Amino acid sequence: MRLRFGEFVLDDDRHQLLRGGEEVRLGPKAYELLDLLIRSSPRAMAKSQIRRRLWPDVSVGPGTLGVLMTELRAALGDDAKEPRFIRTVFGYGYAFAGEVTSDAGSTRATTGTPRVIWERRIIPLREGDNLVGRDDSAVVRIDVPGVSRRHARIVVRGELATIEDLGSKNGTFIGAGETPVATPLPLSDGDSFRVGRILLVFRRAAEDGSTATEADR
Repeated sequence: MRLRFGEFVLDDDRHQLLRGGEEVRLGPKAYELLDLLIRSSPRAMAKSQIRRRLWPDVSVGPGTLGVLMTELRAALGDDAKEPRFIRTVFGYGYAFAGEVTSDAGSTRATTGTPRVIWERRIIPLREGDNLVGRDDSAVVRIDVPGVSRRHARIVVRGELATIEDLGSKNGTFIGAGETPVATPLPLSDGDSFRVGRILLVFRRAAEDGSTATEADR
């Protein structure tokens, strides 16, 4: 997917930041930070959330994120005092403040149905709220011990998707992280997450047809 803001293009297929068709040098973590903030916009993200997402298995101090933000702002030519793109939420974190449009000419299969994969099941998600849990009304119904009736919620809004815990007993976790999701976090194609001990994967790319969908079961 290609996301446009100002004179920049974030090309997710090539993992590049472009300006006028030319690559803007950006380290891997700075790229991840920009992608994370864009996919979370207009919602602000707490610094603790960002650190958990960028360094899920490593404990890093506040200064590490500050250095990364300085690198990102320098690449964008952004001024922290008069920001065009990245706004500081004092005492909390950061938010992407630019207007973002999705490039319809992207070659990535983002038009595929957003879905959750659990073991060999493919569970299609719908636009809007998708309940995850043991409740009969859950879109992603996981009727196993350790999963709450209303465990988590995945919200799909066009090309963007977020996940949040609903006060479950055993928590919701992104990737290999051990810190429960406290507020909504963005999901990208291929992201794994856990509800309790149950591992699931979020997908948006085209299906290969090798696994039956939940509707076929």
